[in-house]
Amino acid sequence: MEPLLHAESRPSFGLDAQQLVSLVDQKDLDFLDQIGGIEGLARLLCTHPTQGLSGIDSTLPLEKQHSPRTEAFGMNLLPVVKQTSLWQLVWTALKDKTLILLMVAAMVSLSIGIYQDTTTTEYDANGNPVPGVKWVEGVAILMAILLVVVVGSVNDYSKEKQFRQLNAKKQDRLVNAIREGVSCVVPIQTLQVGDVLRLEPGDIVPADGVYLCGHSVQCDESDATGESDTVKKTLFRAPLGWSSTQPFSMSCSSSSSDTRTLVSSPEEKEAWLEDTASLHSQGSPDPFFLSGAKVLQGTCTYMVTAVGVHSFSGRTEMSMQVRDTITPLQEKLNTLAHQISLLGSLAGGLLALVLLARCAIQVGLSTAPVVPEEVISHVMHILITAVTVVVVAVPEGLPLAVTLALAYATRRMLKDNNLVRVLASCETMGNATTICTDKTGTLTQNKMTVVAGMTSDTCCLLDSVGLAKDPVLLRPCAALDSLCRPVSSSQRALWWEAIATNSTAFQTLDPSGHAMMVGSRTETALLTFAAERLDAPPFEFVRTSHPTEHVFPFSSTHKCMGTLVHLPPSAKNEKAKVRLHIKGAPDLLVPHCVYGEKGPLTPASHAAIAHTLEAYAHSSLRTLALAYCDFDTWPGDVSVASLPAFLATHPHTLTLLGVVGIQDPLRPDVAAAVRACQGAGVCVRMVTGDSLATATAIAQQAGLLNTSSLAMEGSHYRSLSPAARHDVLPRLHVLARATPHDKRLLVEDLKHQGEVVAVTGDGTNDGPALRAAHVGFSMGLSGTEVAKEASSIVLMDDTFSSIVKAVMWGRCVHDAVKKFLQFQMTVNITAVALTLVSSLVSQDQVSVLTAVQLLWVNLIMDTFAALALATDAPTADVLERAPASRYAPLVDTSMWRMILGQAVYQIVLMLVLLYTRVMAIEEAATLQTFVFTTFVFCQIFNQINCRRIDSKWNVFHNIHHNPFFLLIFIVSVGGQVVIVQWGGAAFQTVPLSLSHWMTSAVLGAVSLLIGLILRWLPEKVSVSLYQPLSQDAPTDIGTDIGTDTNTDTNTNTGTDIEAGCP
Repeated sequence: MEPLLHAESRPSFGLDAQQLVSLVDQKDLDFLDQIGGIEGLARLLCTHPTQGLSGIDSTLPLEKQHSPRTEAFGMNLLPVVKQTSLWQLVWTALKDKTLILLMVAAMVSLSIGIYQDTTTTEYDANGNPVPGVKWVEGVAILMAILLVVVVGSVNDYSKEKQFRQLNAKKQDRLVNAIREGVSCVVPIQTLQVGDVLRLEPGDIVPADGVYLCGHSVQCDESDATGESDTVKKTLFRAPLGWSSTQPFSMSCSSSSSDTRTLVSSPEEKEAWLEDTASLHSQGSPDPFFLSGAKVLQGTCTYMVTAVGVHSFSGRTEMSMQVRDTITPLQEKLNTLAHQISLLGSLAGGLLALVLLARCAIQVGLSTAPVVPEEVISHVMHILITAVTVVVVAVPEGLPLAVTLALAYATRRMLKDNNLVRVLASCETMGNATTICTDKTGTLTQNKMTVVAGMTSDTCCLLDSVGLAKDPVLLRPCAALDSLCRPVSSSQRALWWEAIATNSTAFQTLDPSGHAMMVGSRTETALLTFAAERLDAPPFEFVRTSHPTEHVFPFSSTHKCMGTLVHLPPSAKNEKAKVRLHIKGAPDLLVPHCVYGEKGPLTPASHAAIAHTLEAYAHSSLRTLALAYCDFDTWPGDVSVASLPAFLATHPHTLTLLGVVGIQDPLRPDVAAAVRACQGAGVCVRMVTGDSLATATAIAQQAGLLNTSSLAMEGSHYRSLSPAARHDVLPRLHVLARATPHDKRLLVEDLKHQGEVVAVTGDGTNDGPALRAAHVGFSMGLSGTEVAKEASSIVLMDDTFSSIVKAVMWGRCVHDAVKKFLQFQMTVNITAVALTLVSSLVSQDQVSVLTAVQLLWVNLIMDTFAALALATDAPTADVLERAPASRYAPLVDTSMWRMILGQAVYQIVLMLVLLYTRVMAIEEAATLQTFVFTTFVFCQIFNQINCRRIDSKWNVFHNIHHNPFFLLIFIVSVGGQVVIVQWGGAAFQTVPLSLSHWMTSAVLGAVSLLIGLILRWLPEKVSVSLYQPLSQDAPTDIGTDIGTDTNTDTNTNTGTDIEAGCP
């Protein structure tokens, strides 16, 4: 093939970026054929399949690498998402409705306080002037607002900055390319459409492209598509650039830094010929590479067709840039702030009207001449008192309580392996009603594993698929890790030999320096099985002691692979010189086996093996048979077709070692975690790219399917009308063969039905759904950077059980806010009522609690209470209730009962102490101080009451596990003592006697008894519990596999499994 003109010498290209995107996305072989195959594609892109691009200077800075090629197809960069500045985060925080209400109240309080301090002078009971400190309350509220905004904004800003820096380092890597016929290493950001890249086992595909040349290439596309099956890449047509009479000039072998012409070895040419021969017997080839896929086996070169925003991973990441939504707790807090502002304004307005009416009556009935200045001053004093009521009603500690609860929870969640990237997602998770989880890498380990096996003498070996319960099996099943016991040492050596020699997988080091297996997932599963379960020696040692004579590569047509090895001199059978190990489909190999490890196979053995294979297939296991045959000399030809030819010409000559079942197994913690979620009223749904049969089998093992579930393929789901999807959703628990669009569509449909949706995933394909959900969970160990960027919580240990802990902490945060709200509203209702009553009774409209005393109660006590009530760790009982509906009121009936009951007790107590002289305290200053101290003790003990918001009696449960609460209790009592005994003029108090202190403490402790009585009272209310959506579904969707054993679950678009969400 002649070199083509390059981009720098051509004004345009024969294809545009969208056509190239469509080519790979749709795997459009017809279009590739229309443009002339690989050669035509290279010509239209102005490149060469063996020489690569020319005239590209990789040393130039990225901003200077502009050319007609980059203008036409773009660069391998994504638009930098502008990081939200600290001031923007501050501005966003200040737009919170509760904070706006607080700011208005603070400015009004500050203005009036300054006016009062500059126009009036107050005196204490002894006639001494009191310092003007009425401005302090307004300043204190502003300081509380500043603290909330700074803590939240700085926390979000620093976390996002650290996350971006970490991603930037991980995305800075080099790739192997061929430019101007020379192998070179270039930064991934400099890749361009038309580049020719090399891929080797372990590489991550950096950009979309089309296969040029290579051999035995297999890719793991699970991160990109969700499909756990290994994808074999095949050539589109016959090899390019050579024929049977031409030199082979399109090598895929590695070359570090030499500049010689690329020439392949005869062995590689033979391997490539074998791949090409098998291609014609397979159906449609797959020559397309997706960015983000991992090369498991083989080497190759491929031509880049899409980079940056046009590549598969780039488009996925761009689709995740959606607007954040408001959380359920934020919705409720905004509603509550609006209601409190209305009630506070109503109370203040009512007080102002009553006092103005009384003032007008007094002026009208007075016989003294009216002094306008005195009337105006009196009216201003009335308005100030009314505004004070509004300010007292505002829960200034509530935003701080939410911030402290979230900050504390996120720090503790990190110890539970939950890295919270978005602070609000913590509390949102507490209201989650459904979890849409990926299968591969989330429910399963994303690692093919031998989970069941059977030796030739019908001893079944079992791990986790439940086949031991089958009474038809001839022998009782043993644990998988006891395989070494039922076989002798010589038989065990045969298993080692068969697994190690008949394999092309190998071991290498990952970027972090840890050992990793590279190769076919089936072969790595067998090698891991031999090492971990059979105590096999290193497979490299076994291969060295058994030199390979010839390898018969795996063919999907023949469904088997063979390796001919020389036996060592110490082998038991001295006559055997060579041994053929074969592994492949049991239906192909088992009929050719007449011997077992302990002698000839009997009809009963064949029947047991057939029954076991049927059980494996029913559990969606991949089955594999291992057999061998010994020879003095190899009788067969060593061409590509010799292995099936040998089986045809030498029937019934194989010795069966056994059969194994391979599966991507569940993570050990998944089943228990799913049960915990279901017990908490959270519905778990699986969304996967795997087949319907595999997805259904895993879902049953995980416990997702119970009574009336529906399993369906993504193509069927997306073809339904919105109304039909609405009817299907209550029963839909498995969505198989799902594309990223299907997963996102499911999430959006659930959100439209009022569900609070959490999504888990680890692959690039999960990104859009992770961002679209209310809460997105990504895997910290196995997750891609795209998934982590899209998520709001990162599971550091990749375990599904960490999601249960996130649910517990989310509900704990929600409970902490409700606990504090119950405490805050009790204080506010009592303070407002006392202010109203004392202002109406007093001739001078003076409240029993001064502004500075209210500052201590409303700010210091609220701040301490927020910290105390926010630091209770979650307990298991939070998972015993259904999630709260996002439409349920934040203050429920049980809370109102406690709030009103405690408020009535405190109001009656304060009024009795103030106006009945029951304490026989003559001095007004002492009486006011005693009332103030009793009021504070009521709040301190009511803080213990508020540790529970349910009807359970034990409010001291686990209190010793919360040192913050105990410390704050002590500090609150000590602070009150200091204020009263030494506060003096600043707080307008006088020292109290020991008897007064004891009496006020006892009266405050009565709050605990009042709380016990209130919890004991019957609660005849309608509590809105979570109800699952309608369990009815259309009868034309899905089939009942439980009644028809002949149903082909691989082709059905829906499967009725009789299960449902709890």
